[in-house]
Order: sequence, then structure tokens, then C-alpha cells
Amino acid sequence: MLPRNRVTLITLGVADLHRAALFYREWGWVPHPGSPEGLALFQMHGAALALFSLDELAADQNRPAGELGTGAATLAQNCEDTAEVDAVFQSALDLGATALKRPEKTPWGGYSGYLADPDGHVWEIAHNPGWPLDPTGSLTLP
Repeated sequence: MLPRNRVTLITLGVADLHRAALFYREWGWVPHPGSPEGLALFQMHGAALALFSLDELAADQNRPAGELGTGAATLAQNCEDTAEVDAVFQSALDLGATALKRPEKTPWGGYSGYLADPDGHVWEIAHNPGWPLDPTGSLTLP
């Protein structure tokens, strides 16, 4: 039996699918060539990211689009070092993301900043020296 504590797909509701897909492509995400009409898929390490129009996502969930909001959630990308944090953060800003908190040293001994993609989805870009990444970029909590 597969473990139940896993995330295999993250779907973000977006106002403009073309614009959102372009942002993620230019930010370095590799689009999946088999994305069906109306959905932009990106293969991640062991999971996938999907971009779906807000109206279609609301219909799929059987609720009004106004109830979706952006939620109180943060997506995070851990980096190998502070230089990578700065590079990933700046590349998103260059493509139209909004800085919420520029990367800085943290009380927990790391280095972290927050940004919002063009649809307001919040990303933390961080380096945590207590959570080393393996050579594939995977995080296993110590």
C-alpha cells in the first residue's frame, strides 16, 4: 500500500492561464508536453504542478469562484545556499512576481524570503542549513 502522507499534484487557480504558464515556464519550470486543453502541467520531482483557470477550478469544486480566494498557504522551494535563494527570488521578480519579504537571515539560522506569483500564490524561497537537500534536490527531514 502506498503511503497516504504524500502530495502528488498541486493545482493553482489562475486568472489568465496563458500568462501564468508563461511565468512558470520563464521561471525555469519545464512544461509537460501532454497538457490537455485548459490546463498547464509542469513535472516536478515526484509530483506535478497544474495551472487551471479560477472559473474552471471553482466549477470543478462545485462552488462559486469568489469562495476560492488564495488561501492561507505557502509553497516553498528550498535551495542549496543563500546565493541560490537570491537568484531564484530575483528571477521570479524579473518575470513579474511581487516581493513580499526580501530574502534575509532568519531567527532559525537560515535565509528566506517570500514572493507572490502574478496570481498572488505565495512562495517562500529558502535555505535551511538544518535541512540539507540530497543530490537530486529532495528534502528528507532529519
